Amino acid sequence: MEASPLQPDEALVVVLKHDGSEYRRWQGRIVERDDSLIVLNAQFDVDVSHHLLGEIKRGTRLIEYYWLDRWYNVFRFLRDDGSTRLHYCNINKPPKFDGRLLTYIDLDIDVIVRPDYSYEVLDLDEFSTNSQRYGYTTEEKANVETALTELIGLIEARDFPFSG
Repeated sequence: MEASPLQPDEALVVVLKHDGSEYRRWQGRIVERDDSLIVLNAQFDVDVSHHLLGEIKRGTRLIEYYWLDRWYNVFRFLRDDGSTRLHYCNINKPPKFDGRLLTYIDLDIDVIVRPDYSYEVLDLDEFSTNSQRYGYTTEEKANVETALTELIGLIEARDFPFSG
């Protein structure tokens, strides 16, 4: 399905695998841009069945936090009343953003954070498999480990974007 044309305050997000192949894409509205931080409002445009999140209905809203200098991003899934349902974090290479197109390379590991701030690190097996398949470098693996440690620190301290 082809995405609709972008409005001036919108961005197209394209997720890539390590080999450069496209994995997913969607549009979001840019609501904040501050130094390396980009915040988007987005919503699912199709129904999705996720093995841990269950059914994610079309129209489910989320706020997405991207840093151009960090090896992770954070998605805050919202309930209909605007409260936080959960946070879903992706470990990835720092994104590139040209003002309209935001791309990043997914590095497999995810972290799900529940409203009580309990969390679970996911897909370590996928990271191990893909690190062999795609030949992740020693530097990339070290950056992934550092990013995961930093992300867990933010969660445990309830620092932005996990505050409130």
